[in-house]
Amino acid sequence: MYIVFEGIDTCGKSTQVELFTKRHSDVLPTKEPGGTKVGEKFREILLQSNEKLSTNTELLLFLADRAEHYDKVVKPFLHSRYIISDRGLISGISYALVNHPELDYDFLLQLNKFALSGNLPDKIVLFKTNHRLITSRLGNKDRDTIEKRGIKYLLKVQDLMKKITVDLDIEFLEVDSNDTIEEIYKQIEGYIYD
Repeated sequence: MYIVFEGIDTCGKSTQVELFTKRHSDVLPTKEPGGTKVGEKFREILLQSNEKLSTNTELLLFLADRAEHYDKVVKPFLHSRYIISDRGLISGISYALVNHPELDYDFLLQLNKFALSGNLPDKIVLFKTNHRLITSRLGNKDRDTIEKRGIKYLLKVQDLMKKITVDLDIEFLEVDSNDTIEEIYKQIEGYIYD
């Protein structure tokens, strides 16, 4: 089963992926961008580079990562493991539209479906956060290229993530990032293993 944990920076996705990996032997953890060897290089270019990429270059790098990730990580284990990915197409489309509102939603959706060989995730876990929590969690940490765009930007992305998740009609669970780590874990575990 292909499950994607979606949400903006600091919402707790990575913490939950780590917990599921430690507590369930049938979980295969992964992430986008960067879930493959080639993907790690894409991730470095996208999130750590000081060079400003063109709109098309950034979009195509994310899509190339998604295609490689699906082919090398998701597809081979789709029927034997619970593949839990830290981010996926919902993030991809949301960030692209907020960064470049001139892009067409239907066109982006088609590109993402192409990258996923026409397959969508089986389930989505959507993490919802707020201004106060983001501020406290970002604190003084080193921010990547995306986080440097600011909290208002991140909240705009979050709003779009919810809309796209509903529009795609993929089964999803929305969790409140303000809950404790254990409370969130139990909600997600019940949802995945139900």
